[in-house]
Amino acid sequence: MRSRRRRGSAPAEEHVDERWMASYMDMVTVLMCMFIVLFAMSTVDQTKFDKLRNSLATGFGTVVSQKVDTATGTVVPPEYAKSDAQGFSSMDLALKEVDRLNALRDEMKSKLDAAGLGANVQFQINERGLTVKLVGSQTFFEPDRPELTARASQVLGTISPALASVGLEIMVEGHAANGVTSYPSTWELSSARSVNVLRYFVDRGGIPAGHIGAVAFGSARQVNDDSTEALMELNRRVDVVVLSDKPEVVRALIPEALKARAGQ
Repeated sequence: MRSRRRRGSAPAEEHVDERWMASYMDMVTVLMCMFIVLFAMSTVDQTKFDKLRNSLATGFGTVVSQKVDTATGTVVPPEYAKSDAQGFSSMDLALKEVDRLNALRDEMKSKLDAAGLGANVQFQINERGLTVKLVGSQTFFEPDRPELTARASQVLGTISPALASVGLEIMVEGHAANGVTSYPSTWELSSARSVNVLRYFVDRGGIPAGHIGAVAFGSARQVNDDSTEALMELNRRVDVVVLSDKPEVVRALIPEALKARAGQ
């Protein structure tokens, strides 16, 4: 016989699938965490934010910034700022570079003059940097020979400390006059002389090998026409070039900055 439900008993309980509640609770938890993070991000240190904003604006040249504390703020390096940004003009940087190169020149010149060695050393500042010209092969080298004379070693030993302390890249450039040489060409002679100067700087002058190089120009870059023995002597030279590490836009302004400093 079919079973009959008792009169007055509770209806049977139905179990519906409730797994969706787990996903719903996870979603609510994630939303809560997201809003907590957003709230935390909305609380900004206004002072630090202003420093960052002004620094970036100055670097990209969009606005003229106020004074920024470079010790704590985030500051774009001056060389990457546009030339019209206040305090970061290329001319200002060129003037500072000229002052640095002049100071280096004066330091070497005073030491050479004090030792009585300044007669055959000339200095030139241009967009490349500071050039120390070792002029006169009879002073620094024997005729048609690449070995350094005793006087040449004295000159190099006098200027080495200043060159080592400045920390800039150095290029030693050998030059020669047109004429008869026992070498296959003036290229080999000028190359041997520039390498010997380089070796002195590295072996005895304290200049790191990674900061210096040597090249030879033979007689291709003469300063005169070799018409007399005195003029030929000026072409027999080694140039020690202290290369400026400033951006090209700043180095191009060094000649103009030199004129400005000379007119003061």
